Amino acid sequence: MSVRLLYSSRTLADVIYHSELDQYRDGTQVSYTLTRGQPPGWTGYSGRVDGAMLAETAWPASQHPLAFVCGPTRFVETVAEELVALGYPPGRVKTERFGGT
Repeated sequence: MSVRLLYSSRTLADVIYHSELDQYRDGTQVSYTLTRGQPPGWTGYSGRVDGAMLAETAWPASQHPLAFVCGPTRFVETVAEELVALGYPPGRVKTERFGGT
């Protein structure tokens, strides 16, 4: 099974299980976006997740992927809306929220 993970965090130090995630090599693609600070030489994404970033990192909707989005409510709503705008059927976007509504 192939998996793509886009992990959004404030800084690289805030990425939970960073070293473990970087060890995946069997069909798993891990991408990071750092929203508040990037270390010198950073080559990953910077800034909040948006439609352009998802278009580059998510499976094309034509492949009928299943997407899972987890995070604060506002983040989840934004990412889910962007995936639907990219052609994902709403029923193929699974969400889990935490924090205030």
